[in-house]
Amino acid sequence: MKYTLITGASSGLGRETAIYLSESRNLILNARNIERLEETKSLCKSTSDIILWPYDLSLINDLELNFVEFIKNIRLERSIEIEFEAFVHCAGVMKMLPLRSLSLNSLNEVYAVNVFVPCMIVKILASKKFNGKNLNSVVFISSNISDRGAAAFCAYGSSKSALDGLMRNLAVELAPSVRVNSILPGGMRTAMTADIFDDINIASEFNKNYPLGIGTPADIVPAVEFLLSEKSRWITGQQIVIDGGRTINITERKA
Repeated sequence: MKYTLITGASSGLGRETAIYLSESRNLILNARNIERLEETKSLCKSTSDIILWPYDLSLINDLELNFVEFIKNIRLERSIEIEFEAFVHCAGVMKMLPLRSLSLNSLNEVYAVNVFVPCMIVKILASKKFNGKNLNSVVFISSNISDRGAAAFCAYGSSKSALDGLMRNLAVELAPSVRVNSILPGGMRTAMTADIFDDINIASEFNKNYPLGIGTPADIVPAVEFLLSEKSRWITGQQIVIDGGRTINITERKA
């Protein structure tokens, strides 16, 4: 049976992606919180096979062994051949830290989940020994800050730049059998950002900068499905920006 792996599936964009893709795909969902993963599973289509992989991706030193052993055990317990056809990396760590507050530990924490984890997972899924030649598409959820800059975003912004650099290099190395692309969302209202957008002043400023207004995960997931499908068979190594026009808006604001 063919499956799509989604990391960060317990909330926000990861959860919305899981719900949306469950209409047409079998899924393996990852997050560290098993209760919230169960909630995501309950919202998915019952006709799809949903397998939960509860693992804290920040524990990167044990990632490869844990994932391989997990799949090996599922294969034995259920007597099915799990084949991974796609991977969507939604998991991420966002820390807003000014340069003076950065430490090696904080940088490692951000880069581990945002860059190192997707690299190692693709390594596993692209392995013929582990997954044959089944992997055909990978989508990384990046950010529209990837090609830009902002105060206090040294760790997060540079990690997304690194993620997109990883995407481009993997796209070349794994072609023609695997397509690898990134989606760069703008500011979205999710459970994690609700407090930000509940601030009237911040919400007002965001709406001024976003020609199409503030987005939601529902504005992103159709593009994920498109990049996983054969409809995008000639697209690889690309950054797909979906941000309501934020990055092209250079309108001067009056004080």
